[in-house]
Amino acid sequence: MEAKVKWVDGVMFVGETGSGHAVVMDGSPDHGGRNMGARPMEMILLGLGGCSSFDVVDILRKGRNDIVDCRVELAAERAESIPSVFTKIHLHFVVTGRELKANAVERAIKLSAEKYCSASIMLGKTAEITHDFEVIEV
Repeated sequence: MEAKVKWVDGVMFVGETGSGHAVVMDGSPDHGGRNMGARPMEMILLGLGGCSSFDVVDILRKGRNDIVDCRVELAAERAESIPSVFTKIHLHFVVTGRELKANAVERAIKLSAEKYCSASIMLGKTAEITHDFEVIEV
């Protein structure tokens, strides 16, 4: 896997993934930015949400569950001293489908957290990561 990050100006950067996708990262005005993009640490949190959601949807589909939507809401705390690593992260999954069983959703989340999600396992080295979920029937 490869990526490139190019400084634009101030504290704005453009990142380009090896697969050819670009994203703007910028800081807040109090850190010299213009608030034109996500903060780098927000990108890490988004990566965790994307990685975990990918796994949960994939596991549920492979289990032939009729899933129509999945979202995850993340809340994180960071250390007050530098480096300001994540110390706590909570993921709240909202999974929508037809006749979804709570134990299947719980199993998918657990498998992602403990076995498949590289981002979760990596961030778990500095942060206490917790999960919960709700199932919405359609």
